[in-house]
Amino acid sequence: MHIEFRHLRTIQAIHRAGGLARAAEMMNITQSALSHQVKGLEDQAGVELFVRRSKPLKLSPAGQRLLKLAEQVLPQVAALQDEFSGLRDGSTGRMHIAIECHACFEWLFPVLEQFRRSFSDVDVDIRPGLAFDALPALLREEVDLVVSSDPEEIAGVEFIELFDYKAVFVAASTHPLAQKPFIEAEDFRGQTLITYPVERSRLDVFSQLLIPAKVEPAVIRQVELTAVILLLVASNRGVSVLPDWVVREVKYSSDYVTRPLTEKGITRRLYAAIRSDDREKPFMQELLELAGKEARKLQSV
Repeated sequence: MHIEFRHLRTIQAIHRAGGLARAAEMMNITQSALSHQVKGLEDQAGVELFVRRSKPLKLSPAGQRLLKLAEQVLPQVAALQDEFSGLRDGSTGRMHIAIECHACFEWLFPVLEQFRRSFSDVDVDIRPGLAFDALPALLREEVDLVVSSDPEEIAGVEFIELFDYKAVFVAASTHPLAQKPFIEAEDFRGQTLITYPVERSRLDVFSQLLIPAKVEPAVIRQVELTAVILLLVASNRGVSVLPDWVVREVKYSSDYVTRPLTEKGITRRLYAAIRSDDREKPFMQELLELAGKEARKLQSV
């Protein structure tokens, strides 16, 4: 027996209409064509699907069984069609984000909260990109966007500028280095440097300052949470280097001092790496626009 979606729609329409004439009108076909379709389906099944002499037209036990199947399958088909339609017009999809910047969680969450209100049907997830190779994962379509400060030339991948930030030295206001107008690589000798639990090459203080100068702090203490890093710094348990948006509030606290790294300062740029094919998706455009707005807020503080 070969059952098609049109057969299921037919049995459902006749049941709801109570007769062939009204069902044919609902389905925008002739009554003759509908009768022919029902007769063909009954011939396949080898049983009658309707009690012909009843008014309104009633389903036989076999017809009731087919109706039950229609009511199970047709809503699922409709839902799948809606999902495919959403994928085509960009209102649904997947946005799995990998972050190569540990402190970016604090910046990204407000962006995603706004994004959720506009695209609630988009599946959003965040993966710490520091735990795996994020850019190869982007190419394999395991993630859809990578937040990174290290752009590369990769075919099929675009690096879209988000915003610039400064790497800022932060210490307790009573720390000896608080008296300096700016901090140099040599100042870290003998210091306890508190960092996120990230490999050195991905920390600005190392990649942009200490590694080139071949300077090693006395102790490196790794801490997961920004709030705990700042607590330890305020307690004079060490010094740290954080993005300027992280320390935008503590710089006004009497417990801390913030200083530029080197006389000129060290400026870095964050990018959103995406697959070129995804650039025109409405939800991708929305996320990038919201990210830009949030970046401008950070820079205005």
